[in-house]
Amino acid sequence: MDNPHQITAFLRSLRSVRRFSPQTIPDDVLLDVLDVARWTGSSKNTQPWHLIVVRDRETLAALARCGPFAGHLASAQTAIALVMEDDNRRFDEGRLAHNVMLAAWAHRVGSCIGSLYPDANTARARELLGVPAERWLHTAISLGYPADEQALRLSADRSGLTTVPIGRGELSKLVSWERFGQKQ
Repeated sequence: MDNPHQITAFLRSLRSVRRFSPQTIPDDVLLDVLDVARWTGSSKNTQPWHLIVVRDRETLAALARCGPFAGHLASAQTAIALVMEDDNRRFDEGRLAHNVMLAAWAHRVGSCIGSLYPDANTARARELLGVPAERWLHTAISLGYPADEQALRLSADRSGLTTVPIGRGELSKLVSWERFGQKQ
């Protein structure tokens, strides 16, 4: 950590990527991402997850149909399904998802969260992946090299999407000091 500004610039550079190139993700890159996932912090170090790596094209296409905003899974080179011990581990699941996405981005591999819902879709995804009944499944993360420079900005196919704001709100509107609504 010689230059904290480089690290924070990297953290700010993460974008959701929904369009992927056909370039295969090398095994060593995928293993590095999985190892970062393994080191993700969790409540009381319970590590309440199991990761399912999906590379099969037919399975990726089927998973893409298991959520209204999961279509990007079909064109991904790989997906990682986050199987949690139960549905009370959502904070840990979020931490895990973010670390997977940042680790992938460190290798310039793009990613996007695919939420698997409603219940009928989740049941189909569970069956596809052989997830035991006592486990909880809601998220699969698509992975792949971005299709092009535009893939880092917005999806080329905007059909069915609401207007999504670009950029971030001003820090002064997002942060209070000492008490809610109090400015610095």
